[in-house]
Amino acid sequence: MSLDYMDALFGILGPIFWGLLLLSVLVFVHEGGHFLAARACGVRVLEFFLGMPCRFNIHHVSKRIGTKFGVTPILLGGYAEICGMDPTEVPCAPQVLACIHRHGTVELEIVAEELGLSLDDVQDACSLLYGWGSIIPVEVEVEDVEKSHGGDFPQAFAAVSRDRSGNTVYDGRTFDREHATDEGDPWIPPMTDAEFFELERSHTYIGKGFWKRAFMLVAGIAVNILTGFLLVIAVYSALGVSTPMDLNVLGDIVVDSPAQQAGLQKGDRVIGVNGEQVASWIEMTDALNATGKKDSVELELWRPNNQRDAFEHLPFDENSGDDSWARENGSFMRVEVSFDPDGMLGINAPVQVIRLNPLQSCQIAIDNIVTTAQSVVSLLNPRHTMEVLDNSTSVVGISVMSAQAAAAGPATFLNLAALISFSLGFMNLLPIPPLDGGKLLIEAIQAVTRRKVPVKVQTVISMIGIGLFGLLFVYMLGSDILRFF
Repeated sequence: MSLDYMDALFGILGPIFWGLLLLSVLVFVHEGGHFLAARACGVRVLEFFLGMPCRFNIHHVSKRIGTKFGVTPILLGGYAEICGMDPTEVPCAPQVLACIHRHGTVELEIVAEELGLSLDDVQDACSLLYGWGSIIPVEVEVEDVEKSHGGDFPQAFAAVSRDRSGNTVYDGRTFDREHATDEGDPWIPPMTDAEFFELERSHTYIGKGFWKRAFMLVAGIAVNILTGFLLVIAVYSALGVSTPMDLNVLGDIVVDSPAQQAGLQKGDRVIGVNGEQVASWIEMTDALNATGKKDSVELELWRPNNQRDAFEHLPFDENSGDDSWARENGSFMRVEVSFDPDGMLGINAPVQVIRLNPLQSCQIAIDNIVTTAQSVVSLLNPRHTMEVLDNSTSVVGISVMSAQAAAAGPATFLNLAALISFSLGFMNLLPIPPLDGGKLLIEAIQAVTRRKVPVKVQTVISMIGIGLFGLLFVYMLGSDILRFF
């Protein structure tokens, strides 16, 4: 494999890596907000992963709350499996729930025969109850092949470990471990089937009232905004930001540039351009622009023995013109540098790191939040939609910018992460299903009308929303390809 091929490969994989890393962490943080809010509201959470669902993963099951924490190789975000997010209802679920617990472990065909239900209805009920953390699938040996139905659907389910009150490990501190059954043991509900079912429902998202549901939906958005806010403070107050200095001193020299080939070094003080004296970076760039940048330019330099002297001392006393100090602590030289085809020399301005006090950083963070919110709101205004989209970027653009920011240093990368975190939060607030804002809108409609929006209607609206975002992604992807490639 040639070096050129390897360079090209790393040139492609580098941006992809940084882009996926940044987006995955921010989406994981977003899902973390949902997870924390769900647990605060007493809602069960089965899984919390960095990365998208995959059978190959590294995980740890919490002994305290039963949640499976882990990471998957598909780093395209993250997810929190909160019980009861699916609004589907199965009428026979209460009977199936009680039947499985009376048996402890039972095949679905036996449940169907005992309750006089079809196997499909029992499977639908088990899918719902499994998503609530109420039962678990188990493997059983099926002697008669004809009895095996439902493809890969489990043939049997078991009761989860429960205490006397019916709480499970997913319910956290309320679970009495010392007086609980083992997984798969029978548990006779000390209540009616309907009451047992409502007890389970109370530990799910759909079993909570409007305000708790709204809190769980908004929590992910709030955590994204809070994360961006803290990142901005960390960048501007702890790491500091690099600010160009208006000095006639050379900063970083571009590798393989005409300046490097001519022997220019970081810290050289430019005191003349084609015989014209310059005393600042602005004066130097004006003198360079005046040359037309067609051929070459002669620079008069003073190179100090210590780079610090380039910033702290002038080459000579401006009042007396005495340059004895400069000759003892450095050297004067004339260097001819050719412009490249783009009219560049390959020199950068000197920079200094400035750290703001926390209040100033907070103001910058608030300004960024307001600007991002205004930009997202503009998407809903048809007169500004295309303008906002043209200034937006897809995963490809984020990947390229992430790689560039990572190369520029931690401060630049974290500042970009803060801006993307703000955008991710406010984009999720848009009232378009399946975004959090769309779900919140549906919850508000249900709360005001006191009527449930039919599941089919919610599904259709969500599919329309997914299609709309698919079109937006394709549009922004095309714009990114033209912009970056």
